[in-house]
Amino acid sequence: MKTHFDLIVVGGGIMGTFHAYHAAKRNKSVLLLEKDNFPVGATVRNFGQVVPSGLAGRWFTYGKRSLELYHDLQSKTDLTIRKNGSVYIASDADEWQVANELYDHYVRIGYPCELLSRETCLAKYPYLRNEYPVGAIFFPEEVTVDSPLLMQRFLAYCATQTGVTYLNNATVINCESTNGKAQVTLTNRQQFEAEHVLICNGHEFRMLYPDLFAQSGLVVSKLQMLQTIPFPAIAMKGNILTGLTIRRYESFQQCPSYASLTTPPHLEELKKWGIHILFKQALDGSIVVGDSHEYAGAQNVDDLGYHLSDYINQLMIDEAKRIVSFPVEKIQTSWAGFYSQTTDEIYERQIDDRIRIITGIGGKGMTSSGGYSEETIASIF
Repeated sequence: MKTHFDLIVVGGGIMGTFHAYHAAKRNKSVLLLEKDNFPVGATVRNFGQVVPSGLAGRWFTYGKRSLELYHDLQSKTDLTIRKNGSVYIASDADEWQVANELYDHYVRIGYPCELLSRETCLAKYPYLRNEYPVGAIFFPEEVTVDSPLLMQRFLAYCATQTGVTYLNNATVINCESTNGKAQVTLTNRQQFEAEHVLICNGHEFRMLYPDLFAQSGLVVSKLQMLQTIPFPAIAMKGNILTGLTIRRYESFQQCPSYASLTTPPHLEELKKWGIHILFKQALDGSIVVGDSHEYAGAQNVDDLGYHLSDYINQLMIDEAKRIVSFPVEKIQTSWAGFYSQTTDEIYERQIDDRIRIITGIGGKGMTSSGGYSEETIASIF
């Protein structure tokens, strides 16, 4: 096996894999290293939606580009990408006002969207309870994915079709520049060198640079998600986002009326736990429901625990039952996901002219990594 590459990427999640993909497309030799048998972090524990509509600023631009990349990849290999759109369903007059303002914004910049009346919502999404929708904003270009399966297939595509050398069960224990090259060492003492190294392994970079990690200011978010039994009779197309999402996502926060939003009493406890209700139907007909958010400094991530709170799960189930009419309480599994984030949008740290850490993208990874990593690779090569 060769030991010298143009680029080594540490971390086989969506962020690391897209960096490897874009470098390989530029005919660079790439080694992608994943510490586990298969990525098990934020990449495969997320909701499985690509929704630029929820982002603002440069991240919206990266998200739009990522949509193009996903569609191009899907035309070459099945990555589970389904273009069924995203809908944000407003549940009261305040949310509906903000949704209308966001619609005006996206019409101005030419991002496809449409407003749906209450009647259209109930016709298009017949599993909604009659009393929930006031109206909705719909984004037809956005996509749904099944994240674990997408990563399996994306990694396989990169390894077989783009020339990326992929090694799993390959934990990096040292990374340094020496003799004009960047060198990484694995637990089995195997060594590789490259012109450049990108470290995209979430808050696990603490293993390599503990002092930098201690000063990083990274925060870890713990999410809880639920998955129902399969409902073959339900045809839930696309990403179904609700009023709580309108109250949370950054794209809505740029709207004029957002600052005057008040929290109704029945949503106070949900807001306390960072809950906003989303629905997505998996390939087997089950419905993924989520999610909640608890936070801790990355140095104190163990404070969040790895347990699941039945109380939080029940809050989500109760709110979901207020929105949809199918038996959402028929849960077959639930899990916790963890992702790192920072107040500076993303954590980028240049160790030297050959080694760079990129992490802390927060909940934007599945939506924005494609466009963001393309820009990063262009700046390197």
